[in-house]
Amino acid sequence: MELSMKDEPRVIATDTAIALIKEIRRDHPDILFHQSGGCCDGSSPMCYPSGDFVVGDHDIKLGEIAGVPVYISATQFEAWKHTQLIIDVVPGRGGMFSLDNGRERRFLTRSRLLGRTP
Repeated sequence: MELSMKDEPRVIATDTAIALIKEIRRDHPDILFHQSGGCCDGSSPMCYPSGDFVVGDHDIKLGEIAGVPVYISATQFEAWKHTQLIIDVVPGRGGMFSLDNGRERRFLTRSRLLGRTP
């Protein structure tokens, strides 16, 4: 059965991403994600301490993963509005200011069209 876009979360995370989120929260209990728009760190999901990142008036909350809010800019959302973002983890260094940096693993955004079965 195919789900309608209304029934599907706009953002989900793999088990590996949830494990890294839990690890980061041991050091930084209150965090958030912001989907990068492609500047210095490409299109990586950036993980910040909540107090270190100001959510803008034009940012949209996509949902939560493992109890952590995930935001995206309105212009980026417009380009990706038909997709579900899947936060995953791969080997490597995280974005310069992202909390995954220095852990030899980094968050990565994958996507799939909403309304389609995986």
